[in-house]
Amino acid sequence: MSGTDLHLELGSTGDPVADVQRRLVDLGFSPGLDDIGAFREGTRAAIEAFQYTRGLRVDGVCGRHTWSALVEAGRRLGDRFLYRRSPMLRGDDVAELQQRLSALGFDSGRVDGIFGDQTSGALGEFQRNAGLPVDGIAGGATVAELLRFGSRHDGSELVSSVRARESLRQAPRTLTGRRVAIGEEGGLGATISAVRAVLVARGAAVSTHHHPEGTYQASEANAALADVFVGIRTSPDVDCTVSYYAGYTYESPGGRQLAEFLQAALARTLGLPDTGVRGMSVPVLRETRMPAVLCDIGPASTLIERPAVVARAIVDSLAEWVDHAWD
Repeated sequence: MSGTDLHLELGSTGDPVADVQRRLVDLGFSPGLDDIGAFREGTRAAIEAFQYTRGLRVDGVCGRHTWSALVEAGRRLGDRFLYRRSPMLRGDDVAELQQRLSALGFDSGRVDGIFGDQTSGALGEFQRNAGLPVDGIAGGATVAELLRFGSRHDGSELVSSVRARESLRQAPRTLTGRRVAIGEEGGLGATISAVRAVLVARGAAVSTHHHPEGTYQASEANAALADVFVGIRTSPDVDCTVSYYAGYTYESPGGRQLAEFLQAALARTLGLPDTGVRGMSVPVLRETRMPAVLCDIGPASTLIERPAVVARAIVDSLAEWVDHAWD
């Protein structure tokens, strides 16, 4: 079943619903008393629980992002060969590979379940050190060796986390010259322009990204070689929540720290309840290669009517972040 145009919700029926239900059950999320192939309250509750645990937007609907996450969650290390290809392989097996490599001291980058260049390089280094053929493929022999070594390093801090923190410590403690990417899903052009103007006045190099899909915003921010990404969107379900990347056994140290600065500043400045920060794995946070945050602010009028106030709070938080990173 392809997830490209998938949209299953209350009332949906048929084989696609049955497929989703089977995958949910295999992952420990029961659809309750719902008949197989019938999307009812039990299936919605199971999807919501799955979405929450995976750091996705919780809406009880199985669209393409939730479907992809269900497929990825069913992958186990050793089920298939893992290697660098295009489009990049994704799944929990990739995440386990990354975690094991990083625990052994081979920096595969953050654990995001996406097999990219850094994961390929770390895998090759492991193979070289283990006396295996260096082909960048996690096949049977390589996985067996990883599993043999990995048991000695359970609970080890990931080298990717250590290096991410060290990179923050070594970075210039000023916005001058920093490459900042600002993104939004649509309708917030005035707010983005206000943020950009204040950042430019502080000496930052700014790129703006306008697209309803977080994947495209992330791709553009990566291409711009941004040092940090700030996404802004309206949400009718929250007053003010700032999210950062967290998935599998990893969370972005820089993203979390920036999220905490932003959450406090935005809630205080806008007079909104402080609902705290949250680690999430939505595409714009998972796929960006730099520390990234996503600011959900509601209602929409808060952003539309007070763009200058929002801009000042965001830029002041960024300035505080670069000045105090990992003191």
